[in-house]
Amino acid sequence: MSNIKLFESKQIRSVWNEIDQTWYFVVEDVVSVLTDSNDPKQYVKRMRQRDKELAKGWVQFVPTLWVETAGGKQRMGCASAKGLLRIIQSIPSPNAEPFKLWLAQVGSDRLDEIENPELATQRTRELYKLKGYPDDWIEKRMRSIAIREELTEEWKNRGVKEQIEYSILTAEISKATFGLTPSEYKKVKGLKSQNLRDHMNDLELIFSMLGEASTTEIVKTQNPRGFIQNKKAAKQGGAVAGNARKELESRTGKKVVSTDNYLPETKKNKELNKGKE
Repeated sequence: MSNIKLFESKQIRSVWNEIDQTWYFVVEDVVSVLTDSNDPKQYVKRMRQRDKELAKGWVQFVPTLWVETAGGKQRMGCASAKGLLRIIQSIPSPNAEPFKLWLAQVGSDRLDEIENPELATQRTRELYKLKGYPDDWIEKRMRSIAIREELTEEWKNRGVKEQIEYSILTAEISKATFGLTPSEYKKVKGLKSQNLRDHMNDLELIFSMLGEASTTEIVKTQNPRGFIQNKKAAKQGGAVAGNARKELESRTGKKVVSTDNYLPETKKNKELNKGKE
């Protein structure tokens, strides 16, 4: 997917939605690029008439958001990357074929991973390598993923509901560990839709793992049931890592939380600065 540059096209306007912390793209712009249509609005209308199932879920796929235009802000139909990939399936254009092939490959890969879970781990390692992460960082990140999965499995077995409740418990651990919720932490690092842990340095990852591993052990020992009891355990687990972080900071005089990230722009700037030295 990294080789398919649709979402980076200057012809496609994008909007950051603060509500769900997701990038949205103007659907008519995408249709215009993929079909070379002179009237993308009419193309979308005809597409919805052809694809009844897409039309049924259109409101969920395509919310109207305020978009900057030459005439000022206007409300336009926009879709997230997930929504656009569904829409692209209904576009009978050669330009849309790379996306359809990519979707087919992703589906095939996912089925392979269900049959052989080790493939998912291997592919994750390869992805990080392709992004330029060092091997020692990748090892820590892979360990953090395993620790996270163990914790969420414990939550699941104790009546914690996925998505919303997982996010709240994670925020409690993070706040106790670093003094910041994940959303606050992302702002410190200048992130938006990116995965926070993919932009942590070694120490940040280590303390993140300590907070979640400590929570897992507390959960196993205390056997809390439901969201409220697990919330208390999350605070306790995060506090173990938080106390260790404060102790290290008092001895080194350095903050563990860093503004550094692995964004391409940041890497590029670092390289330029090195060249000037």
